[in-house]
Amino acid sequence: MDRFKFMQLTRVCGILLLSLSLYTSQAQVVGGQYAMEYLRLANAPHISALGGMNVANTDGDISFAGQNPALMRPGLHNQLGLNYNAYYSGISIANLIYGYHLKEINTSFVLGVQYLNYGNFTETDNIGNEYGTFHAADYSINLGASRQYGKNWRYGTNIKWAHSRLYDKTASAVLADIGVNYFDTASLWDLGIVAKNVGFMVDKYSNTNPAEPLPLDVQLGISKRFKHLPLKLLATVHHIYTWDIRYDNPTDAQTNTVFGSTDTTADTKGHFGDKFFRHFIFGAEISIAKRLTATVAYNHLRRSEMMLTDKPALAGFSFGLGIYLNKFQVHYARSYYSLAGAYNEIGINMQLNKLFGIGKLGEKTGWKDSYPDWE
Repeated sequence: MDRFKFMQLTRVCGILLLSLSLYTSQAQVVGGQYAMEYLRLANAPHISALGGMNVANTDGDISFAGQNPALMRPGLHNQLGLNYNAYYSGISIANLIYGYHLKEINTSFVLGVQYLNYGNFTETDNIGNEYGTFHAADYSINLGASRQYGKNWRYGTNIKWAHSRLYDKTASAVLADIGVNYFDTASLWDLGIVAKNVGFMVDKYSNTNPAEPLPLDVQLGISKRFKHLPLKLLATVHHIYTWDIRYDNPTDAQTNTVFGSTDTTADTKGHFGDKFFRHFIFGAEISIAKRLTATVAYNHLRRSEMMLTDKPALAGFSFGLGIYLNKFQVHYARSYYSLAGAYNEIGINMQLNKLFGIGKLGEKTGWKDSYPDWE
């Protein structure tokens, strides 16, 4: 890529970050303050195994295109990902993601669906009289596209429709993710940046209250592969537009984590290391065999907020396994939030163009075609 194009993309990224930092300069608390919080959840077990988010991983798993639309590439053409998450308290989460490349316009498209079922609840009045049951659920649908720019860059965006139903209250929102990815095929460095959940509420839970804020985030990621070592190192920085993302709870006492003592009281001074590393997720992936990988990650924010002082256990850590076959991929993850336990997630990716054809329609639309990741 020539220097002029590089400077153009760098300038666009800088303007994006500056605008978001001005827009969100009052932000402090990460969770519990926004509508559509479920949009922060990982969309696949491979993502969960890497600490819950990753925006710079040009892997053969289409799930990463749900984290950064710029990661949707021609090499992921006709791949379908399905996964199920047995979350806490009987909550179930299902995700679908599908990619298709149209060579006529040199554009890769991705479709994603996320569904959360919170189950049935008993309806009572304020003194405990029961009146039946009610259901609660959330879902989102997104459609994205990406294109290559120069030799090493891709850019992409997706549009989301998000809906939430809690008892007799419903809310809807339109959001977008905007991402850029740089991959050096020679040195195997991978960089990504994405602004997530930029949008507005269409329907509010209550018409008498102001519109609830949405879970905006700006994430920066980096990963490094090694030519002569079966290892990949990854790091993701989230909420880069604001410094202090500790949860403001004056009743919390100091605790000890991997990066030193923490204090979640907002007016406490110091604790630079803890504040700094709460923005980071670190991960590593090693190829155990030709078609088998193992993943481990550490999420400092999750550990700081969820672990018990006297029994920290594995809070903040996550682990995963991936099996890569010719036509299928199978991914498993186990994520630890606190001593209360971990949740398990399993998913399967299918290369549809290697499984079956669709006749003449497939010939016209390139159903059976295969493409390289980078041209």
